[in-house]
Amino acid sequence: MNECEFLIIGAGITGLTIARALVLRGRKNIIVVEKEEKTGIHASGKNSGVLHAGIYYTPDSLKARFCVEGNRMLSEYCRSRKLNLNRCGKVIVATDKDKLSSLYKLQEMAVKNGVNSRIINSGELKDIEPYAYTYKEAIFSPDTSVFNPKEILDSIYNELIDSGHVKILFNTGFVNPSSDNTVLTSSGHIKYGRLINASGAFSDKIAHSFGTAENYKILPFLGTYSRIREENSGFVRGNVYPVPDDRTPFLGVHFTRAHDGTVYIGPTAIPAIGRESYDFVSNISLESLTILYRDCVMFLSNTAFRENAVSEARKYLSSFLYDEAKKMIPSLEKDQVIHSNKVGIRPQLVDWPKKELVMDFFVIEKGNTLHILNAVSPAFSSSMAFAKYVADEYLC
Repeated sequence: MNECEFLIIGAGITGLTIARALVLRGRKNIIVVEKEEKTGIHASGKNSGVLHAGIYYTPDSLKARFCVEGNRMLSEYCRSRKLNLNRCGKVIVATDKDKLSSLYKLQEMAVKNGVNSRIINSGELKDIEPYAYTYKEAIFSPDTSVFNPKEILDSIYNELIDSGHVKILFNTGFVNPSSDNTVLTSSGHIKYGRLINASGAFSDKIAHSFGTAENYKILPFLGTYSRIREENSGFVRGNVYPVPDDRTPFLGVHFTRAHDGTVYIGPTAIPAIGRESYDFVSNISLESLTILYRDCVMFLSNTAFRENAVSEARKYLSSFLYDEAKKMIPSLEKDQVIHSNKVGIRPQLVDWPKKELVMDFFVIEKGNTLHILNAVSPAFSSSMAFAKYVADEYLC
């Protein structure tokens, strides 16, 4: 039987940075279990690669608090280890007159969050993103950067292994608690002092197995992308985003120039049929029926969910996604936009009795177990600051 002081379930960015925070505080007996064969197979590795500055999040929320600090910490980490980090900035544009008031409210929120951003006019926008359109004014965020998610995951993984204090067990699926302070995994029993559930898309199921967070359920959303042909990629220098709908946690279809120079358009946010269903036919299980049922209930009971589902479903068609994109880059022609294999799943937490999407990170403690729920965007950007908070407030 393996024994440890801290057992972390999940080797995504949240699990790895919590392990790192513990090592930095002198903890020496840590086991991380991961059901896949390596890090970055799912949400963390399929991340957009945008290091967010903290503009979008309600002041005093965990997202606002940790995204600003996390941006600074992750930027410094990349610089110190000579990892890819393109500080290209981001513009948020108003695609029509009606979006202008929302743009101003967004900037007011950014100021409250301590974000380095400012209102710019359309002339200044042309200096930053020559092909982008806005109605009169836009927001410029100079601290938004682009990184390589897998490079960062690999760097943290190597750092943990080199410390000699962390054992990472791949191909090890969580089964169930078997007795006090012991869980059964596919690699055998593990006895722990504290357990941290950082399992992303399965975090609600694991929390439920410990008898907590029963009112919360994860609904997966499928994010698909298109991209601009390489010869036309000069349309975008960094990141071009629209003003988002503040009733949902999604940021809308946007442009991102990735670390390798590819300019992606997306993502969509379509209800998916499985926690790891990256298309409409893979990884279908009996749980798919339950997820479909939950989607139907949310569709009927939550107006914002229903409107988002309808609008996002249209964007799955290339013509609709192109129409959204052209509002921001008017010079973009339809034949310059092509399919991309880039895809991801957002495991969105829902407060089921209220039938409401949970908008913030959510941490719940029961006994000597700690459950990280709703670690979705900007979870990667916030990861190091959030891990510091978890270690200091709950574990050390």
